[in-house]
Amino acid sequence: MKINTKHARESARDYALRVLKENILSLDLVPGSAISENELAAQLGISRTPVREAIIELSKAYLIETYPQRGSFISLIDPKMVGEARFLRRITDTAVIETACDEADEEGIRQLEENVTLQEFYLSKGITDKIFDLDNQFHKAIYDIAGKDIIYEIHSTLMLHFDRVRTLSVETVKDFKVVGDHRKMLEAIKARDKVTAVELVNKHLNRYQIDEKEIRSQRPEYFKAEGGNRGEES
Repeated sequence: MKINTKHARESARDYALRVLKENILSLDLVPGSAISENELAAQLGISRTPVREAIIELSKAYLIETYPQRGSFISLIDPKMVGEARFLRRITDTAVIETACDEADEEGIRQLEENVTLQEFYLSKGITDKIFDLDNQFHKAIYDIAGKDIIYEIHSTLMLHFDRVRTLSVETVKDFKVVGDHRKMLEAIKARDKVTAVELVNKHLNRYQIDEKEIRSQRPEYFKAEGGNRGEES
């Protein structure tokens, strides 16, 4: 598990929550793996209480499952939760990119241009591990341009269900058509073309729905059986 430095004004609970979320997203904490309050507290240099609070928070979002006398485990990828997260993201992303078409100023466009150019550079050099982080930064920048940064933060935990599939898409399927999608989205925002921007968001999100079948065939151990109940191991 990767341990990042605690931010200056970050509470111990928020620090533990951030580290867990980042490692769940990156799959350094793989689906089904056990986590220990004691070990995590020691690694972070904090007490068990904020670690326990972070685990409870992620349990509410069905990202961690806790079993009496057995401990806590990173939840397997649940197709139902992935579908619900994708549905929410489709609603918010399409509305946000429409607003961004109206609100984008020179600085916002510059930031998006810089991000997409870096994605294209790394893709051309075969340095694909950088693209996923830039992908997240690109979408967050669109929310920032639209003035919807609080919405982005509020739904970021639920989005982890969908984002783990995105991580696997990059690592397993190695489909980088998303970089081209980002370039087209940027051009649509620059042109204030809301119709095209929304069409591109829908196409972009649908890529992962297609990839999921191939990902499941390569990493079946990461997925909960379809139709299985949350809170039970498959």
